[in-house]
Amino acid sequence: MIKIDTKTNCPSEIGIEENVRGLARYAAICQDNGLVPIVEPEILMDGDHPIEVSVQVTQRVLAATYKALHDANVLLEGTLLKPNMVLAGMAGTKAKAADVAAATVTVLSRTVPPAVPGITFLSGGQSEEEASLNLNAMNALKGIKKPWTLSFSYGRALQHSTIKAWAGKPENVKAAQEVLIARALANSQATLGEYQGSADSAASESLYVSNYTY
Repeated sequence: MIKIDTKTNCPSEIGIEENVRGLARYAAICQDNGLVPIVEPEILMDGDHPIEVSVQVTQRVLAATYKALHDANVLLEGTLLKPNMVLAGMAGTKAKAADVAAATVTVLSRTVPPAVPGITFLSGGQSEEEASLNLNAMNALKGIKKPWTLSFSYGRALQHSTIKAWAGKPENVKAAQEVLIARALANSQATLGEYQGSADSAASESLYVSNYTY
């Protein structure tokens, strides 16, 4: 994971280089053993920087990632990319979905080869609803070519309201299943640019955790 900090000039070039070198080694090992690597160069939401800074850093990181994958002889057609959406820092001014979509797709178009079949986004601490709306805006965006499938690979932003509805109680299983189906359907529609949004307040709860680690 990579953190943006404009006061300390983070991420450094060597920090980016070490991160992407590890990702490339992982991808090569996966393919050598018949597996499809999911390459995950995540940039955290921490910070107060504007979305323009996130554009610059994400572009640097993704360009370096694909240089490293090329150097490691990774077959791009046999990979998936799992990146962050291009967002402003959590402590900064929040960008609208249309701006997140334009920034993210622009960065991807500049850095990700069309040979890559799919891009499956992290939610990165966004609320479930925010992640769905931003993904929807990307797929509905006109004027920029998108040669890859833009989809989702969320953890927190697919499970949070489901786990909350379940609460570990057997009598809540059916209700929790219905919530999970609703979130899965929302994101399925978002991959087609057809999601209309939800009034579910639970799905709009912030999932941001400062300095999040796995």
